[in-house]
Amino acid sequence: MARNSLQDLKSVKFYQALACEFIGTFLLVLVACGSCGRFVVTETEVRTNSTNIVTSKLIPNDLVQISLCFGLSVATIVWSIAHVSGGHINPAVSIAFFVTRKISFIRFILYAAVQTAGAIVGAYILKALTPTGVNDSLGSTLLGSGVSKAGGLFVELFITFVLVFTVFATCDSNRQGFAGSGPLAIGLSIAMCHLWAIPYTGSGMNPARALGSHVASETIKDHPYVWIYWIGPLIGGMIAGLLYDLAFAANAGSSKFAGFFTADYEDENYDSTGQKSLEANLTGIRLKDSV
Repeated sequence: MARNSLQDLKSVKFYQALACEFIGTFLLVLVACGSCGRFVVTETEVRTNSTNIVTSKLIPNDLVQISLCFGLSVATIVWSIAHVSGGHINPAVSIAFFVTRKISFIRFILYAAVQTAGAIVGAYILKALTPTGVNDSLGSTLLGSGVSKAGGLFVELFITFVLVFTVFATCDSNRQGFAGSGPLAIGLSIAMCHLWAIPYTGSGMNPARALGSHVASETIKDHPYVWIYWIGPLIGGMIAGLLYDLAFAANAGSSKFAGFFTADYEDENYDSTGQKSLEANLTGIRLKDSV
């Protein structure tokens, strides 16, 4: 992994990927968290004395609208930048790729850093664009009435598990016979989980997105449970990534599982039967002979 980290730091494409992760998370917070506000409805009442009374009231956006906006935002952003950075836009996704040895340690750390920075900048831009009283919390993730800290932690863990499991299934190049849009499938998993989890936790699923809204809206001072939106998603992401990659991937098998704990493990070296390919074995033999 140290060698891979060094290779990343020397690559121009790596810095392009960092820029994409920043922009992607920035757009996610700006657009999706923007949907969490309330919109103004103006009503005109006509009196018999020919006077008109104009009143305005704020109507909260509904659960379906918010869920669809988050799901479609992620699908659109992932489709746009996946070829450059993988389209993680979420530290929970990045840590899953790290623990399954698909990305280097430095890539995970810097991805998480720029994702968090992008979320905070996006939240501040949203704050500047939003009239007072329309979306003051900027979509901050809060525990629902009666939801315990343990319950909120489990909900965040579970919904992020669903997201990351879907991401890994979408990225499984060895799967056969599954056409369609991978980014859309990922977006639909987010919309699905939001439809369930918003009343419980606000449906964070993304530590960077949650922190960005809390920092810009200053709700972090009144809600000390922001750690739930980091620990839950990070653990859920790691569990989902490891479980899918080692047990349910098209090339999962005992040989791959055993190889995972070796220094020269590479996922692409295992074929659809879960066995290490002949070419990979020969490469390993040559490396040993050259030492």
